[in-house]
Amino acid sequence: MNILILGAGGREHTIAWKLKESQTPTQLFVAPGNAGTAKIATNLAIGVTDFPAIKEAVLAHDIQMVVVGPEDPLVSGIHDFFLADPALSDVPVIGPQKAAAALEGSKDFAKQFLMRHHIPTAAYQAFTAANLEAGYAFLDTLQPPYVLKADGLAAGKGVLILEDLAKAKEELKNMLVDAKFGAASTTVVIEEFLDGIELSCFVLTDGKNYKVLPTAKDYKRIGAGDTGLNTGGMGAISPVPFADQAFMDKIHTRVVAPTIQGLEKDGLPYKGFIFIGLIKVGEDPFVIEYNVRLGDPETEVVLPRLKTDLVAVFNAVAKQTLDQIDLTIDPRTATTVMSVAGGYPEAYEKGHEISGLDSPSDALVFHAGTTLKNGRVLTNGGRVLAVTSFGNDYKEALSRSYDRLKGISFKDIYYREDLGFDLD
Repeated sequence: MNILILGAGGREHTIAWKLKESQTPTQLFVAPGNAGTAKIATNLAIGVTDFPAIKEAVLAHDIQMVVVGPEDPLVSGIHDFFLADPALSDVPVIGPQKAAAALEGSKDFAKQFLMRHHIPTAAYQAFTAANLEAGYAFLDTLQPPYVLKADGLAAGKGVLILEDLAKAKEELKNMLVDAKFGAASTTVVIEEFLDGIELSCFVLTDGKNYKVLPTAKDYKRIGAGDTGLNTGGMGAISPVPFADQAFMDKIHTRVVAPTIQGLEKDGLPYKGFIFIGLIKVGEDPFVIEYNVRLGDPETEVVLPRLKTDLVAVFNAVAKQTLDQIDLTIDPRTATTVMSVAGGYPEAYEKGHEISGLDSPSDALVFHAGTTLKNGRVLTNGGRVLAVTSFGNDYKEALSRSYDRLKGISFKDIYYREDLGFDLD
């Protein structure tokens, strides 16, 4: 079976690695891919939103399934593009259609969906430049900290949490009037702040049936103790120790089931992953956000724990027979630690050689921002490598990831050494 994966990061390398384990003979293609995917698949120099070039590749390589990694092509309607083209319409796409992808593409759309289907979430209002003064007035009614979210896609960086009211008003103006996040902040959602501990829940649906995958917790801030700037993610742990069965039952009945039912009620076609960003407030789950694909770096801990053949799982999604699949999960804890380029998430350098990748180890090394040049693996992004390990608990697993990282080097390598600090 020929499968095309769209994307270039650690998520896509992990998906490719898991598909490669399948009992089904599989030839993998990744567009554009990275140095890690190049070892197990054929990389194609195609952008993830270049739909005509993707079509050419699908036809040229007899692609029988497309797995979409990042959000941009989904929000731009790649699934709809395939369905509308007679030459592509029979090729299954793992990822929702454009209308459903608005759950991630628009924070306001997602909040309306949550409210409409009575799914617990923070109180909110949405504002544009035209009603900036009303936004100021709404901020006056809230207690700090103040949560401002750019409505559109902002590469994971469009959320501000501010303690000072005056600063919150200033940033609201910066987002709406001065386009701090470009078109993504044409509309800004202001939310009530919820105090608790965050986690992620992953659901896979074929449009009728669904399966709940393992929980995970990621660490977004660049600095120890969750300080400093937001990043795309500095590491993740799965399962989440504090998510016991009673809490998971609440997630299922209050969040997962009504989400799937809501998609069906609203006529939003969905075949793919739903990432549900949650916060545990007391003993209750509240939804922070939806993503319409797997999270990164959560993928690097969730998929390695999946023992079920992923090709079989994706085929079941395509055929709407997911109810016939039994998911088997490794009971051990998996952790991943992200190594990043010096200066990230602000200005950073690319093109530095990475050494130590071939050292023998039980740890898994997933490439994020890497490229191949003259047989050498070079840095090619802010987040460079994710190192995943298993253990009987998160401390044991983290220790193994950190041990593996000690043997890897590139110029100004940095990683957080305190992951899991908030789980004791």
